[in-house]
Amino acid sequence: MNSKVSSPRHDTGVIESASDAAPHRPIKSFVLRAGRMGPGQTRAMNDWGPRFLVPYAAQPLDTAAVFGRNAPLIVEIGFGMGDATATIAAALPDTDFLGLEVHGPGVGALLKLIGERSLTNLRIVRHDAVDVLEQMIAPASLAGVHVFFPDPWHKLKHHKRRLIQPTFVALLASRLAPGGYVHCATDWQPYAAQMLEVLGAEPALVNTATDGYAPKPSYRPLTKFENRGLKLGHGVWDLVFQRA
Repeated sequence: MNSKVSSPRHDTGVIESASDAAPHRPIKSFVLRAGRMGPGQTRAMNDWGPRFLVPYAAQPLDTAAVFGRNAPLIVEIGFGMGDATATIAAALPDTDFLGLEVHGPGVGALLKLIGERSLTNLRIVRHDAVDVLEQMIAPASLAGVHVFFPDPWHKLKHHKRRLIQPTFVALLASRLAPGGYVHCATDWQPYAAQMLEVLGAEPALVNTATDGYAPKPSYRPLTKFENRGLKLGHGVWDLVFQRA
């Protein structure tokens, strides 16, 4: 995570490449890092991938066909190694979850948890979150969006790469059903302040907290890295905005 809490960041937007400098290409919100998959993750890919991995397609996702039912759908963007995602899905069996992540080890780790915990309400798309939201998620269809601990891009010159930007928030808002919510969390206070400003400026969203930041919702579990940071006195900021 950041210099305060040593945790791996959850990567989220579009894959960064050497051609990013081309003016016609969008600014990228993460770097696709190489990572070796362990034997358990590889086995989970082979055993559970065919059932729980949803291929990216530039067309609306038929959620009833994918999940075998009609239920509220929550998208999580950049789930890292998937521990929190699996815990939330297990605690909310009447809600369906779609996790978006590009890194193979994280996808394999979550597939392993899906198999171990027999989670039937969780699917994964291994692709750029922006593409998925634009092409696969219908407008006004989501019950919620989770963005937990995205890369804060600490350096000032990299702030443009932060995921939570006005255009992206407008896209999120357009995919929420009335009453749906966006829940962001970060342990980097300057990024929390930017998130509050950007989310607060989106006319389709209303802050659920009267004093800016929300209490941690009970459904979001503490990660071991977050718990370690809290014991050291480091802060974590939750922001929950609702579609009007």
